[in-house]
Amino acid sequence: MSKTESAITLKGSADIVTEFFNYGINSIIYQRGIYPVESFSREDKYGLAILMTKDNELQTFIASILKQLRHWLMTKEVHRLVLVISNFHTKETLERWEFKIQCEGELDSGGKPKSKDIKEIQKEIRNIIRQITASVSFLPLLDNACSFDVLIYTNKDVNIPDEWAESTAHFIPEYEEVKLCNFSTSVHKVDTAVQYKTYD
Repeated sequence: MSKTESAITLKGSADIVTEFFNYGINSIIYQRGIYPVESFSREDKYGLAILMTKDNELQTFIASILKQLRHWLMTKEVHRLVLVISNFHTKETLERWEFKIQCEGELDSGGKPKSKDIKEIQKEIRNIIRQITASVSFLPLLDNACSFDVLIYTNKDVNIPDEWAESTAHFIPEYEEVKLCNFSTSVHKVDTAVQYKTYD
């Protein structure tokens, strides 16, 4: 009988969280119809079939975000990632997918490295991806052309790369919020929620 539980290092946890955001961001922009269906291809991950973009420009954009995110996860300087979906023409914010990130440290109370079954982590991530897929059942239909952006909240004194820019929070004045599942590597914990514009 193999034992899959292993020590979770800060680096290992950062890799797991970064990988989750790659699949999570792709899942959201696919499910919400931001890009054409034909620009995605199926990939098997976490025991699920996840649609991943084939668009080179979009792949490059997401990869650059994830590279910087991983760095900030390693330095414990990131608190939140928010995927914003806006009306392409009016720029009005329609949805905010909010992922709160907590760093819980590499050692337990006894000073030993934390450990967690990798399968358990993947199960928790699988539940979130499933909820993203199911979100189309309760989120309002996006019947206009939409765009998306990614906001990352960090410590105030963090060094920001030149190609990154300060941004507004893109809050939605009147919104509903649905909290989704969370997952924990035992070093990082990610809480998920989606806020969306309400219509009279």
